[in-house]
Amino acid sequence: MTLRRRIVDWSLTGLLLLIPALVLRASLSRGEPSAVDETVLRITAPLQTAVSWIAEGIGGVWGSYVALIDVESENRELREDNEKLRKELASMTRRAYDVQALEELALVKKRIAADMIGARVIGAPLTPFRVVRLRIDRGANEIQPNMAVIAGTGPVGVIDKVFGDYADVVLVSDTRSKIDVVVKRTGRRGFLLGLGRDDSYACTITSLELASQTDQRAQVGDEIVTSGVGSIFPPGLVIGKITKLDGDDGMFQKVEVEPSVDVSRVRAVMVLLAPPPPADPDAKTRKRSEAAFGARAL
Repeated sequence: MTLRRRIVDWSLTGLLLLIPALVLRASLSRGEPSAVDETVLRITAPLQTAVSWIAEGIGGVWGSYVALIDVESENRELREDNEKLRKELASMTRRAYDVQALEELALVKKRIAADMIGARVIGAPLTPFRVVRLRIDRGANEIQPNMAVIAGTGPVGVIDKVFGDYADVVLVSDTRSKIDVVVKRTGRRGFLLGLGRDDSYACTITSLELASQTDQRAQVGDEIVTSGVGSIFPPGLVIGKITKLDGDDGMFQKVEVEPSVDVSRVRAVMVLLAPPPPADPDAKTRKRSEAAFGARAL
């Protein structure tokens, strides 16, 4: 290294050491500053301002970055908590619906004096607008085709195919379904047939006699119940309501019926293993006591 280079290096080193010392001396001086101190302060003040501005800017950016990291972390925790709560709510809703369905089935079992077995709905194939059929978890060792299937709100359909431990149910709205029914208000009978529409569960009633008196004719809103005549369904089950009158053909009324059971929400059903026995016509008739050992009770 040349002598000149050494002199330059030592000079720069001395200057770098001298400047901070002068700045420190000027900053710590009291009273009226000397000419040297005033010169140093005038020179270094803009530099200190720039350094302070840069430091504050870097500090602010860093603080914002740390704050954003904290906010993102909090948002992630909130999203996780929200997802957990949504799953818990969905689970509780399903449990509540299952309990309600079981309570309805318990009422069905209490109301209908017939042998029956409960089943869970494990499948519900559907079109874009409605359920086509139901699949339940009862098999050939427990049920057979053509047994009635009932939910808490009314008839669902009839057992169609039984395979292994499962069975398919033909719905009331299916074109293969035919149930003997009665208009509850008027007592007039007919056959409820499914229309098999892709966008609704609508049914129609055939052979519904057209009454001569207007008040004895079927009207929108009339309840339709099972008649129990020639049917696997017990009498008196509400199967739906009339939603539309389609006129008549001179002898019979034409009406549309909306089933009372929302098949898309059915989670459990009862399968009637045997139809209930017919009602005893003399059940409400008081009988005189018969003679016992040749004497009649007084």
